[in-house]
Amino acid sequence: MPSTSVNRRHLAQWDEVLAPHSLGYRIKLLSQILGRTFQERLEPFGLTTFHWVVLCCLWEEDGLATSTIGERLQQVGGTLTGVLDRMEERGLVRRERDTRDRRIWRIWLTEAGKQLEAVLPPIAAEIREQAMAGFSVAERELLSQLIDQAIANLS
Repeated sequence: MPSTSVNRRHLAQWDEVLAPHSLGYRIKLLSQILGRTFQERLEPFGLTTFHWVVLCCLWEEDGLATSTIGERLQQVGGTLTGVLDRMEERGLVRRERDTRDRRIWRIWLTEAGKQLEAVLPPIAAEIREQAMAGFSVAERELLSQLIDQAIANLS
């Protein structure tokens, strides 16, 4: 049986890829903390983080096809359909068949969904500011670019 010091030396070469030091693990942890913090702030509105990302898509471009929302969010149709069902029940969105292609459902914000645009982004900005405290503008931009590049590399 190898000694503990030999095991540590052997594992030291893998420090950058072994949890809890690995980049993937730390990004996952950051994502979980951000998600949990944001979810706590969304709860008084009866929303989830998935509702948030759908709303973001529709605030950017209302009337998107369900498939387009799924593509933008890289989600599987069944999951998105359930979320849209709940959002429709809550009066945040409405669905209409496309006038040119009856197979396509378009998702439109209701007045209640539109009104959340004045409320939710400031909450997200507050959490982002908390997470980025101590980062310069240049560091924030670089972090964003690096994350985008890593996503592109793996996509």
